[in-house]
Amino acid sequence: MPSVLVVEDDPSIRQSLIEVLAEHGYAVRSAADGFGGLRELTQAPVDAVVLDLGLPDLDGGDALRMIRGISSVPVLVATARDDETEIIKLLNAGADDYLVKPFSGGQLIARLAAVLRRTSHVPPPGAGAAAAPAAASAAPQPATVGELVVDPGARTAFLAGRELRLTRREFDLLAFLARHAGQVVSKRRLLTEVWREPYVDDQTVDVHLSSLRRKLGERAAAPRYLRTVRGVGIKLVAPR
Repeated sequence: MPSVLVVEDDPSIRQSLIEVLAEHGYAVRSAADGFGGLRELTQAPVDAVVLDLGLPDLDGGDALRMIRGISSVPVLVATARDDETEIIKLLNAGADDYLVKPFSGGQLIARLAAVLRRTSHVPPPGAGAAAAPAAASAAPQPATVGELVVDPGARTAFLAGRELRLTRREFDLLAFLARHAGQVVSKRRLLTEVWREPYVDDQTVDVHLSSLRRKLGERAAAPRYLRTVRGVGIKLVAPR
């Protein structure tokens, strides 16, 4: 049974999250503030954390950085902040995904299950044997696009010999685009095959692409590797 730590100061919201997670097969622990959450993590490991940002003792961003200092546990941030710059900061600070309040219990469960599939050997409840990785699949080969080298096996990406510091999701996104270099990929396909959540808002992809562009040293107005085909999707190409 996967275990989840809920860090949320509002008692009614915290209880609702606990009930939804428990109903879907998760073992749940909780804390009402940032330092309480950190204590819980040091006392016993969990498979994922749902972290509220509006905590009474710590800013959620600071709590996230402190969690990253002691653990690589997947963190799903729950926030009322929908500013793109703020969300990018959270992803760069180590968040694996985010939910903007208010959100439904179904959306929480779907996002959490997707995070566990991507980042953990522990399958989400109900996933069964089908969620386990294939035993004898061949290691994927590195992809080279211009001066960009993406190695899915080692989970590394280098641009002109310099290693890029990417979040898990950013790497998954870049690796998928590199595997389909030169092809226009729709946001819906990215949500289906990278996020495995085809019914999530396209803004999720936009936020990650914006962060990825910055790390590749480009802007949407002056693209080099990531080129948008308006109304169709995005493609990764070697700079001209």
